[in-house]
Amino acid sequence: MSRSPELRGLLLALTLGVAALGAAQAEGYPGIGRAATPKEIAAWDIDVRPDFKGLPKGSGTVAKGQDVWEGKCAQCHGIFGESGEVFSPLVGGTTADDVKTGRAARLNDASFPGRTTLMKVSTVSTLWDYINRAMPWNAPKSLSADEVYSVTAFLLNLGGVVPEDFVLSDKTMADAQARLPNRNGMLLEHAMWPGKTLVANKGPDTRNTACMSDCVTEPKISSFLPEHARNAHGNLAEQSRAVGPQHGADTTRAAGTPVTLPAAPAVAAAANVPAAPRPGAPMALLNKYTCTACHAVDTKLVGPSFKDVAKKHGERADAVAYLTSKIRQGGVGVWGQIPMPAQTLSEADAATIAQWLKAGAPK
Repeated sequence: MSRSPELRGLLLALTLGVAALGAAQAEGYPGIGRAATPKEIAAWDIDVRPDFKGLPKGSGTVAKGQDVWEGKCAQCHGIFGESGEVFSPLVGGTTADDVKTGRAARLNDASFPGRTTLMKVSTVSTLWDYINRAMPWNAPKSLSADEVYSVTAFLLNLGGVVPEDFVLSDKTMADAQARLPNRNGMLLEHAMWPGKTLVANKGPDTRNTACMSDCVTEPKISSFLPEHARNAHGNLAEQSRAVGPQHGADTTRAAGTPVTLPAAPAVAAAANVPAAPRPGAPMALLNKYTCTACHAVDTKLVGPSFKDVAKKHGERADAVAYLTSKIRQGGVGVWGQIPMPAQTLSEADAATIAQWLKAGAPK
């Protein structure tokens, strides 16, 4: 079949256009970055699905898991998974009947004091995946695959899920899954996972319809922050950026009072005399950098209280410099074997906190 010159020209133009588009897509952004190598992609592609896809080869025993647990896990989660004041318990609240039925009965018991991990988790892959990617919290991804298998086996043994001689591996993971106390407590038919690998999708579990008529034009305030809780976490105006439309309420004053940001602290006259931190600034920084997740002002949590740190180091001649360095670099051994990782705050912010500690950590 012959084609006219016009048609041949059009086909050639279309072919060249498609080729140019493909080349542009392959190049991405010229001069910026490069394509990831298969090895780099494999290093990030570590998730493990509930059908165990992505699970690496390996195995671990309960006994080896106990060794790893006591060396790297117990300081935060307790010898028997009971945890402490900060972290929620991992073990407890499950029974032999739960192992048989696959439903943790105490999840429906309002009188039971708490919800442990083994009561809630529905797939062993969730435990394995989280331990593998996030634990220990000060050195995530540092455990080998065999160590993760071992720690997971030990945790399951603590909860009475598997016996002491159980060997958890990529081959026996399904056996452990078949004994998980709340394995039947999760809805799978929600259309959130594509395909039919786990269960035949039957569509979303809700049938909501957008309503675009009779809309409420004026909001009605149905709740408000009580006055006694207004300044519970420090002045919000000092915890927000001083630019943009959202400055944060001055919670040291009554509701409705215009926001007044405190003046910047004066520069110290001598270079070796640090400026006194403005009131409220240290607490705002402690909240900003989540220091309060592990430390309280006058009570020991994961780490020592700020008062104890001030008492121990506040009288040093180089207290501000020493504490600034410790805050930024982290460490272990001064207050026990629970490590404090290095922090990413600026030296100026660390020095503000250090000066506050030197002053006795006043409230």
